[in-house]
Amino acid sequence: MNIIVALLILGVIVLIHELGHFLLAKANGVTVTEFSIGMGPRLASIERKGTRYSLKLLPIGGSCMMLGEDESIDDAGAFNKKGVWARFAVIFAGAFFNFILAYVLSLIFVGNVGIDRPIVTGTVVNSAAEGVLQEGDEITAINGSPIHFSREINYYLYFNPLSEKPIEVTYIRDGAKKTSSVTPKWTESYMLGCSYARSATAAKMESITEGYPLAEAGLQVDDVIVNINGTDIASGEAFAAYIDANPLTEEKITISYVRDGDTANPITVMVSPKLVASNYSVGMKYNPSFEKASALDVIEYSFYEVKLNIVNTLKSVLYLISGKAHLNEIAGPVGIVNYVDDIVSETKDYGIGITVLSLIEFSIMISANLGVMNLLPFPALDGGRLVFILIEAIFRKPVPKEKEAMVHMIGMALLMALMVFVLFNDIRNIFG
Repeated sequence: MNIIVALLILGVIVLIHELGHFLLAKANGVTVTEFSIGMGPRLASIERKGTRYSLKLLPIGGSCMMLGEDESIDDAGAFNKKGVWARFAVIFAGAFFNFILAYVLSLIFVGNVGIDRPIVTGTVVNSAAEGVLQEGDEITAINGSPIHFSREINYYLYFNPLSEKPIEVTYIRDGAKKTSSVTPKWTESYMLGCSYARSATAAKMESITEGYPLAEAGLQVDDVIVNINGTDIASGEAFAAYIDANPLTEEKITISYVRDGDTANPITVMVSPKLVASNYSVGMKYNPSFEKASALDVIEYSFYEVKLNIVNTLKSVLYLISGKAHLNEIAGPVGIVNYVDDIVSETKDYGIGITVLSLIEFSIMISANLGVMNLLPFPALDGGRLVFILIEAIFRKPVPKEKEAMVHMIGMALLMALMVFVLFNDIRNIFG
């Protein structure tokens, strides 16, 4: 079932892309020889005004075939006979329609889920941010890079790892815009290996991670922590507050917990927190939850949602080119099916509404990603075709078709090789 869902998502996104080419081709008088929904053998077709409209067997996207697209044809409706900017518009429209789809989906997502505003909820004790930022500050930029969502802070720090160099944090406090310099500190992160509901009336373990201290000490799901180092823990909030006030280190801590409601006989163990990361940190905590947005905010922040996905795609490509990311991290159609399966599995207990919204969020990313990737100036992609059109616009003379065709053929061969590698990588990641 999840395979069908993934194919439908990919199919609709690709179909919208081809629809962009189709509508702009028609608007500019280009003869579209065939516009199809799906791929493979035709199931049904009808011809109207020189265009064959087809429904094909495989529900994976579609195609828009234009007269004179890859060869010189002496016909008024041929693509090659149209002006530079008409051809540019037709080619660019595919990616542009993907951005439009991403925006429409963002309206649905933001309208239902809301906005994770980048509001500071506190600072870590003895951290760089302590005494500089305070609860309620709304982050608007880091080193001049605009921030609109809490998760955007995570993305910024991923693509711009902290070092000993100070960073400029811009924020709004009490209606006034301020900018402060914060010098990151080297920190070591330790974990116990558990999850719990912070708002719960008891520090009840929702999950215990194998290989981490609590699991090794024998704690199980549904155990309730009632004391840490002599401090009573009466709730999930109290547990979180204790850890916030007493950051974990390599030093052993004493934990008492209750199993099966036996409060008269708490079990006491001593554990050594596990070191999971060593890096520079500013020690800033920020809002992880979403809040409902007004109609105007939905319109505005849906734009920021699309922008975030476009920027992240571009930065990911640059990371790949620079060698900071590995080819093994690229996912193809099989990987996407696996992601959809994960989304459905992780959200099914929360109801169909949450699952659908999660799939919409995923579709926003894929649609924006497809739009950006198609505009990359690589032969055989729309971006590669746009490069040749721009060369013609600059030099007032088209590149000979046979030379352009050869470049695109080489590009297509390289893309096919990449697709084979990505397919192999997807399968290895699933079964490896």
